[in-house]
Amino acid sequence: MALNLARRVLIGRPLPTHRLKYERLNKLQGLAVFSSDALSSSAYATEEILLGLVVAGPAALVYAWPISLVITTVLAIVVFSYYQTIHAYPSGGGAYIVARSNLGTWPGLVAAAALLIDYILTVSVSVSAGVAAITSAVPELFDNRVLLALGAVALIAIINLRGVRESGTIFSIPTYFFIFMGLLMLALGLARAWGTPATPPRLSASAEAASPLAPLTLLLVLRAFASGSAAMTGVEAISNGIQAFRPPESRNAGYTLIWMAAILSTLFLGITYLVRHFGIVPAETQTVVSQLARIVFGGGIGYYLTQAGTAMILILAANTSFAGLPMLLSILARDRFVPHQFANMGDRLVFANGIILLAVLSGLLIYIFGANTHSLIPLYAVGVFLSFTLSQSGMVRKWWTERGRGWVRSLAFNLIGAIATGVVLVVVVIAKFSQGAWIVAILIPAFVWLMRSIWVHYMDVRRQLAFSDAEAPAPVKQHKVVVPVGGIHRGILPALRYAQSLSSDATAVIVDVDPAETAEVVKRWERWGMGMPLKVLESPYRSVLGPILRYLDDLEWEVSFDQQLTVVLPEFVPSRWWHFLLHNQNAFLLKAALFFRRRAGHRITVVTDVPYYLTEERAPEPLRPGIARVRLDRQAVAVVAIFAVSLAGLLLATLQDWPRIFQEVFGIATLLALGLLMLLLFFRGLQV
Repeated sequence: MALNLARRVLIGRPLPTHRLKYERLNKLQGLAVFSSDALSSSAYATEEILLGLVVAGPAALVYAWPISLVITTVLAIVVFSYYQTIHAYPSGGGAYIVARSNLGTWPGLVAAAALLIDYILTVSVSVSAGVAAITSAVPELFDNRVLLALGAVALIAIINLRGVRESGTIFSIPTYFFIFMGLLMLALGLARAWGTPATPPRLSASAEAASPLAPLTLLLVLRAFASGSAAMTGVEAISNGIQAFRPPESRNAGYTLIWMAAILSTLFLGITYLVRHFGIVPAETQTVVSQLARIVFGGGIGYYLTQAGTAMILILAANTSFAGLPMLLSILARDRFVPHQFANMGDRLVFANGIILLAVLSGLLIYIFGANTHSLIPLYAVGVFLSFTLSQSGMVRKWWTERGRGWVRSLAFNLIGAIATGVVLVVVVIAKFSQGAWIVAILIPAFVWLMRSIWVHYMDVRRQLAFSDAEAPAPVKQHKVVVPVGGIHRGILPALRYAQSLSSDATAVIVDVDPAETAEVVKRWERWGMGMPLKVLESPYRSVLGPILRYLDDLEWEVSFDQQLTVVLPEFVPSRWWHFLLHNQNAFLLKAALFFRRRAGHRITVVTDVPYYLTEERAPEPLRPGIARVRLDRQAVAVVAIFAVSLAGLLLATLQDWPRIFQEVFGIATLLALGLLMLLLFFRGLQV
């Protein structure tokens, strides 16, 4: 009951299916939901370019501006190409649908695998970057960045589980606040830079002494370009989620895509220009945008508002993946390339299984890489540009094949887009291969193999379940029933009664593990056995399952083809879930053994559960006069104990300066226990 109430409060009441059309997004909400990833990349793309160049010294930072111009040009080409894709494929699906429809199944699966990796990394990178913005403003939180990132992922997942329209409304406020503060910072920064000479960048003395400068080579510039290309991530999200927009879907999605590209280009180029003008260089504990905001606003309220807006958009940029990946998984599930469960809608008309999977995988990446954006970026761009290239190549094939009205112009746009993104893909792979891009190069084929294997399984199941070559089985004329019992008590009586209603050929069996207890059962069976014969199975090695399975194997030789061998299992059900842990699980183990027991000639053993439900009855307790009896929920007591132990362990680890992993483990346990404690006390509390 408590869990249901907690679910109702966190996620909301279930929505009927007919409400689906009212859960769609308008253009303003769509920009917040699907463009937050692309817009947020303006907060770290410039810094990634500078980090790639600064190893060659301050003089190399002059190339940041031309690199930004090239990236923006490629962005414009990609956006115009996807604008055509949106109108050509209004049902959504993005690169996967386009590549599979025009290039074949294998290219489609490669595009899908690239998109899946891209979405997972988007959550990890954006949340880590958002936490970096927070720790830049409050350096005291730097050591707790992993916990902050994991908490942010959990919060975004819960918001998305509440529904598409509700999450769009929630995320609209921080998205437009970030846009306003970003444009305000650019306006004030350009006004301050007007008429003043540029400040030459200079590394700190510690940075200059840390390592010798690397030579400025073409490979170094290409690496900076590859890192800055992260600014284009998230562009494809709108084409994947067209059906989330209100009608006319393609028109609204197309306008949203153009708005997103215009805002992103303005922020990205503006930040790069001002950073270059003021001579800002990357620092370990403070982001480039944070340094720029301090210069523009002077460290006042404007600075903290800018950092707050940046942190919110970076963290909530993960919502683009939470909106896109579940939809992509639902399409793949429809085509039988991922488990069918991902095609099922949850209570709030969202693909809840995809949302939960994304939260778990991205949280795992954050923990492994320590919420370090610079460690995750090298894994990021390969999947992005691979899906871009396959999508544009598929559109080229489509226009060339169909040759409808205006096909030459459309083909030209997509051909330029395919060439541009293909070149960037090659650059990214070469420049970032040794820095982690090889991991993605391995994961994509692994994902493709996995999806192909799932498809083969579903096709095999479909073939075997088809009626094409099946023969109608002979009708069952009689049951041969076996009732395994572990003792003589009230819980077996309903099973005995049910077994006798099925057939007069019913036998109870007991395994002789304890001779004294078995003798007692045989003695009392004459009175309580309801006339059913009882057979004792010997077990010299005290095994329970083995003798029963051997007995059933022997019994099959006595069963004719018009008989059905049926095992009736008596099983009592405790009143509390944790009471199961106090009893043996022989019935469950026997069900599992029989379920996976394959027999020649398709002979099966039917297993029927007959439950006997126990109630929680408590004897009245004597009360002292004037004192009320207070019953504390046992689960709440357990959670309080867990919380106390976790908190004590966390404090002990901190005081003893133990390894960081112990502090993080204890910290996560403490937060989870505290959250569960609050829910239990709120919904159940003290019963007086």
